[in-house]
Amino acid sequence: MAFERITVDPDVMGGAPCVRQSRIPVATLLAMMAEGMSVTDILTDLPFLDEEDLADVLNYAADAVRDRTARPA
Repeated sequence: MAFERITVDPDVMGGAPCVRQSRIPVATLLAMMAEGMSVTDILTDLPFLDEEDLADVLNYAADAVRDRTARPA
């Protein structure tokens, strides 16, 4: 699956996946959502992002874990 809004550049943030050539890592946005920040709050704090960026972040994360198999603890 291609993610038009997610970029990986070894010279930016150590190669971590980021949103649209920014220095905002996917992991940071996922953590913000996991901590309970609303889309509105995130977009207020980071006004250069839009809802489609956040949707791509969630889809990227879902794709990253989709094919992993669970192992007993």
